[in-house]
Amino acid sequence: MSTERFSGAVGISRMTVRHGDTAIALGSGDVPVLGTPQVIALAENATITALAEHLEQSETTVGVHVEFNHLAASSVGDEVIATATVVEGSVKKIIFSVECHSGNRLIAKGLITRVLVDRVSFIAKAAAEALTRGN
Repeated sequence: MSTERFSGAVGISRMTVRHGDTAIALGSGDVPVLGTPQVIALAENATITALAEHLEQSETTVGVHVEFNHLAASSVGDEVIATATVVEGSVKKIIFSVECHSGNRLIAKGLITRVLVDRVSFIAKAAAEALTRGN
């Protein structure tokens, strides 16, 4: 499973900020602006979009590490666009550089690491662990 096939892949995800996306609604703050958890989710979605056409049907990726700086606020009604670019990869690990913009303002940037896994095996392992815990 070489990740060279992902080299330079780019994904874009966009959203319009709604009240449910605010720090207040997400429980991550007490101001009515786009909450950091939602910004990270948007950036992660861009990473998934970047890989969508490159994965085999049996493969998926899971997020394992995020380094992120939320630099500026975005208000309800603002459009935010996340761009993720593959900058490094190994046999199973893929690292993305991500940027989020609202208009011409850079509002967030960072790195997201995802690992390549077999979809069925990953789901089966998670289900088995849940059963072991009694969930």
